[in-house]
Amino acid sequence: MAKTEVLAKVVSTKMDKSVVVTTERKVREELYGKQQKFTSRFMAHDENNEAKVGDTVAMVPSRPLSRRKRWVVTRIVIKAKTV
Repeated sequence: MAKTEVLAKVVSTKMDKSVVVTTERKVREELYGKQQKFTSRFMAHDENNEAKVGDTVAMVPSRPLSRRKRWVVTRIVIKAKTV
């Protein structure tokens, strides 16, 4: 069974070997047809502390690594611009 990658944006890197990421999904409202944006936050394992705030990363589900960590960052898709 192949694990599917999910794209997410890194919002926090304050922990060691962990990042907080957000995913967005758009859902059409049933009655009026208006698009609504929903955001979900996840904690993901980043073994080498490579991801930075603003990066877009690909992650896959894994076994529970801690109380809230159920995802593993596989690669950095888009690096954030540094100022």
